Amino acid sequence: MSELGRDHGLTLRQDYFGDPAAWNALVDLLQDTFSIDVSLLDQFGGPDPTSMPFGYFDSEGGCVANFSAFSMPMIINGRTVKAAGYQSGAVRPEWRGRGLYRDLMQRAFDRTAAEGCELDLLLTDKPALYERYGFRILPQHIFVAMAPKLRKTELTARQLSVVTPDDLRVIKTLLQNREPVSARFAVVGQMEMFLLNASFNSAIRLTALADDTVIAWTFDGATFWLLDIVGTAIPSLATIVSALDIEPERIEICFPPDRLDCEASPEPYDGYTMLMVRGKAAEDIAGPLMLSPMAEF
Repeated sequence: MSELGRDHGLTLRQDYFGDPAAWNALVDLLQDTFSIDVSLLDQFGGPDPTSMPFGYFDSEGGCVANFSAFSMPMIINGRTVKAAGYQSGAVRPEWRGRGLYRDLMQRAFDRTAAEGCELDLLLTDKPALYERYGFRILPQHIFVAMAPKLRKTELTARQLSVVTPDDLRVIKTLLQNREPVSARFAVVGQMEMFLLNASFNSAIRLTALADDTVIAWTFDGATFWLLDIVGTAIPSLATIVSALDIEPERIEICFPPDRLDCEASPEPYDGYTMLMVRGKAAEDIAGPLMLSPMAEF
């Protein structure tokens, strides 16, 4: 028990996802705090095995505060960077103002620093809370492209669903063997958040092109949003639009389009949360850029 926990009658636990009761207690905390149900991960094989959760638990086993780190390797300007993401930060209202969150954050930061991470990333709507720890906002941009001319293609397009076992196996296999969607700024591999984000938003379509690529996208009849590409190679934008057989008036690409063989103009992205970074590799990041919505955490 930490000294802070002892002062409040709480038990500090870390790396506790192997305990179903403790995992469910975190699920309840995040549901009550953010109205999100991360128990959906159970149907995909469980939470990210690289997760490093730190939490305070009361005498009844309830999770009253948590802050988690996880491995999030990135490719930045063609180089693979050892990075950590931070998520699931929450404190129950009656336990706020006692230093629990600050204590858990520092434990997570110390852990990832000890493991040699070059880059820390988080998404937040309260950037001032993290600026004191050396994080800075990384402005994000969408990339607006001209609609390419449709071309004949032999690629077959098939809709997939994460709730269909055979489809899920296809998606997971490709996520495990994917080529990063951008050489400038992209996750190298992050399966759990892709599947969770696909589950959270019913508007997201997952379409298999042949057997080696899955396109994550939305379309409202006018604007086509290209959210992510999961595959062993990255097809061109023209190939994607032709295979999907759509003729959008506007195309917004939600990641750097350097591998799409197209011209695109960046426009500032005004999202609900801001991407923040720190670490020695943060100095190598040059915009404009965007973290794929399928990798949001």
